[in-house]
Amino acid sequence: MEIGAGILLYIIAWVVTSFQPVTGTAETVLFLLAYGALSAATYWEQIKRITKRQFLDENLLMIIATAGAFLIGRHKEAVAAMLFYQVGKLVEEISLSRTKKSIAEFIDIRPDYANLKVGETEKIVPPQELLLGQIIVLRPGEKIPVDAVVTEGTGTVDMKALTGESEPRAVWAGDRLYSGSINLNSVLEARVVKRYNDSTAAKIMRLVESANENKSESIHLADKFTKYYTPIVILIALLTVILPPMMFIEAKGEWIYRGLIILVAACPCGLMVSIPLAFLGGIGSAAKQGVLIKGGRSLENLTQVDTFVFDKTGTLTEGVFHVKDIVPYNEMEKKDLLEIAALAESYSKHPVAVSLQEAYGQEADRARVAEIEEQPGYGVRAKVDGREVYAGNTRLMEREGIECQPAEEAGTAVYVAVDGQYAGYILIADVIRGDSGRLMRWMHRRDLSAVMLTGDNEQVAEDVAGELGIESVYAELMPEDKVALLEEFREDQMEGELIAFVGDGINDAPVLALADIGIAMGGLGADAALEAADIILMEDEPSKIINAVRISKATLRSVKQNMVFAIGMKVLLVVMAFLGMVTMQNAIIADMAVMLINILNSFWILQYPGHGV
Repeated sequence: MEIGAGILLYIIAWVVTSFQPVTGTAETVLFLLAYGALSAATYWEQIKRITKRQFLDENLLMIIATAGAFLIGRHKEAVAAMLFYQVGKLVEEISLSRTKKSIAEFIDIRPDYANLKVGETEKIVPPQELLLGQIIVLRPGEKIPVDAVVTEGTGTVDMKALTGESEPRAVWAGDRLYSGSINLNSVLEARVVKRYNDSTAAKIMRLVESANENKSESIHLADKFTKYYTPIVILIALLTVILPPMMFIEAKGEWIYRGLIILVAACPCGLMVSIPLAFLGGIGSAAKQGVLIKGGRSLENLTQVDTFVFDKTGTLTEGVFHVKDIVPYNEMEKKDLLEIAALAESYSKHPVAVSLQEAYGQEADRARVAEIEEQPGYGVRAKVDGREVYAGNTRLMEREGIECQPAEEAGTAVYVAVDGQYAGYILIADVIRGDSGRLMRWMHRRDLSAVMLTGDNEQVAEDVAGELGIESVYAELMPEDKVALLEEFREDQMEGELIAFVGDGINDAPVLALADIGIAMGGLGADAALEAADIILMEDEPSKIINAVRISKATLRSVKQNMVFAIGMKVLLVVMAFLGMVTMQNAIIADMAVMLINILNSFWILQYPGHGV
């Protein structure tokens, strides 16, 4: 509105002064009206900035330059310069708005409505009104409004907006549904397990929308650059006004004009808008591919990581165990050993415990189990049929003073003791993720270091590390050992080198928070991952780290290109202004051109591909 009014008043002033002999006060008033309409918002913004001591910016340069031009009688040029400046700021706002809109379209996962089942009928309600335990009906083509569990029906769900994966996922009764996914081909009924504000879609949208608030070092550098750049430019302009006339007494007014042009030519608009645009584009591109990056700082830090520390179970391996062998001791039968272990572990949700339940093949009678005591890093103690049972690793057996027969094959051994007597072990095997090898090969080609940490026994750790080509392995670690090791790694790092920890986001929260960059695997629905990690892989695919690194490097490359180009053009324009080779209008038009080129260079990151590594 202000720009429209300013343009209209400027045209009127220009037409009147061009075709009528209007001079002096009348001419000044005509152009001053146009100038006031165009610059009022800038002056007011600068007054507010003065109270916060943040006034050394491009607005100050334009105010001094255009006000000075008015004072020396260059009315038309002063208004034209402010007009082009305001048009440039409008382009900047439109560019930022379009980028944010593009990101929102890429991850358009907000549901519009929900079909609430009320008795035998349905009622359309806003997702925000759904309560825990209510039943919702999902029809083909509809977005899933909140996190829920299927209670009736089978079908397929498109989770591309969340995970970046195009392959639909089959679901049936008991399966978890995540808000923002799309029901593809059949009617499903599901029970609400999370309110709308706590659902996956709402959390992801909040993370992406607030990502740019976490500013990167490059953005902070640009802010600091402007803080020192502005007074330097003002000093150069002031010296231009003072020194040449001292040597060439004539043309004082010309040197004043050139000094004002230098202020306009040095305006860093193109630089200031292009940097946040590039980071927004990088964050949006990553989100499109199922990688949530919490802010510009995390995106930039990822380019400096030279060591990736991996948790084993659930990260490099699938964390889906199966019983490989049952080795009883003395009179114990295999089926009895499995039954005792399955009952003792029946209350645990650990992957090893789940695998024992599956091998047992029937519902555990929990009435036979009492005094359950789960001991992280060791195993479990319980009373089964009145007998004291210990089921866990060698550390547990050693702590209880029970001699056990070490497992001979590679795998995770669950050692079992009954009433203080060793009863045998059950060997459980994990499966290496299909794309873990691809990630390791990529890291080796780029001389990046890989370290594996695990609470599993050394034999299993060495076996997995050997298959993946990981040289640094630390096994039989307690949770606190992982934290201590990461602190040691950080102390040994050289300046400028960072460490990333990659975990499953469920039981690795302390290490994720401690690392320079915490990367959580399978963050879909995992609250711990969303809270502790800097980067979240929404799908259980370690190779998505490759895309995250490529996007971060492309973003930083674009930022550097924009900075070099913008600063180079500023220097050239300042020299030309000093030599009297550009007018004030030409200087501001050149600045707009620099800004547009930088914006275009930042926009392409939003379309950055996630393949071809």
